[in-house]
Amino acid sequence: MSGEERVQRERAARRAMIVSAARDLAEKEGWDAVTTRRLSTEIEYSQPVLYKHFASMEDIVAAVALEGFAHLAETLARARTDAVDPLTALRRVAHSFRRFAVDNPALYDAMFARSSQLTFAQESTATPMVHAFAELRTAVADALGHDDVDTLTEVLWAALHGLATLGRGGRLRPGLDDQRVDLLVDQFVSAHAAGPRTAP
Repeated sequence: MSGEERVQRERAARRAMIVSAARDLAEKEGWDAVTTRRLSTEIEYSQPVLYKHFASMEDIVAAVALEGFAHLAETLARARTDAVDPLTALRRVAHSFRRFAVDNPALYDAMFARSSQLTFAQESTATPMVHAFAELRTAVADALGHDDVDTLTEVLWAALHGLATLGRGGRLRPGLDDQRVDLLVDQFVSAHAAGPRTAP
């Protein structure tokens, strides 16, 4: 291994350590506890070292979010490909999305709630984000065969996000999370399986 390769590998390892420490700290204590000062203490590197890898806390949160989207894409892919038919796949993907949000609250907040320079639905959208959306889109397309799959996927994504966020925040009656997701998928399929509605 050349000296340059060693330097690049060490740099990548430090960057990964910073991202991992930020996520772990956020999951334990919330994102308000994640500061460059606290991170430098956690990983035993000085703040200037942090700034060699990330220009700001926002950049660190964005890096955590991108890891989250990659994880979400893998989670949805497993749910979709393990299903026996397209409708079951869509249902499994919907449940997996909600469980991901509940099981990874700080990660989910980095992805969807915190201010970030990450852009959605643009040519510049990062690959992990594209892949996460594509998994949900594929489940919708396979189950519904609709003309406007992108819009339908956005609507389902928004509805699942709403259920997950309200449920996590204690705004919905407890113990009914699975029933709500099943109802959402049933109503969604019932309303759109036949294709786009025509104007009256």
